[in-house]
Amino acid sequence: MCFSPEMDATAGVVVTLIGVDTLRRVKTRNQIALAALPVLFGVHQLVETFVWLQLQGHVAPGIGDIAAWIYLLIAMVAVPVAVPYAFLRLGSGRWPRLDLAFVLAGAVAAAAHAYALLAEPHRRMIEGHQISYLVHLPMDSFTLPLYVIAVCGPGLAARSRILQAFAVANLVGVVTLVALNQNGVISLWCVWAALTSVLINLYIRGFRLPLSSNVLTGTSR
Repeated sequence: MCFSPEMDATAGVVVTLIGVDTLRRVKTRNQIALAALPVLFGVHQLVETFVWLQLQGHVAPGIGDIAAWIYLLIAMVAVPVAVPYAFLRLGSGRWPRLDLAFVLAGAVAAAAHAYALLAEPHRRMIEGHQISYLVHLPMDSFTLPLYVIAVCGPGLAARSRILQAFAVANLVGVVTLVALNQNGVISLWCVWAALTSVLINLYIRGFRLPLSSNVLTGTSR
């Protein structure tokens, strides 16, 4: 697939609209944080459109700088906290203390990434059909596993099969990208996460995969 500003803009608009639809369909307050994730992912892709445009010389460098900062802050600071918090609020996990542990793991990763972003400027460049973000993470062997645990762990521990599918898809995606294309992980995985968030919409709608537990509000029936 050829990634480009047009691809990011299209994915961003589609996923954001799916997110708006997801929010409209929430049944309890505890579902709001989860339902908001597709909006976060969609807006995230829209922001990267301006990074593409700046690197291609179509917009001013200052706009690209702001867009890149917002993009990295969402990807590296907001996502590892927002995802486990959404599952904690939903109460869909088997063990509440484990859900809380995922939030704490995400908070530690987010804090370390925020420090790294502030301590040393990042670099970005177009490499082929992707944007490579070069961010110095001095403790990446510690923080990146925490990040993956925080983002994928809550879904894997959920009682709902469709939420498990969301987590498995993202886990497979990030592991594959790390193995094949380390420089493009941030950009490519975030596109993938945005697209897989359609599963959250299906969950809030009440769609169930075969053999899934009947979970809408975090309790089995």
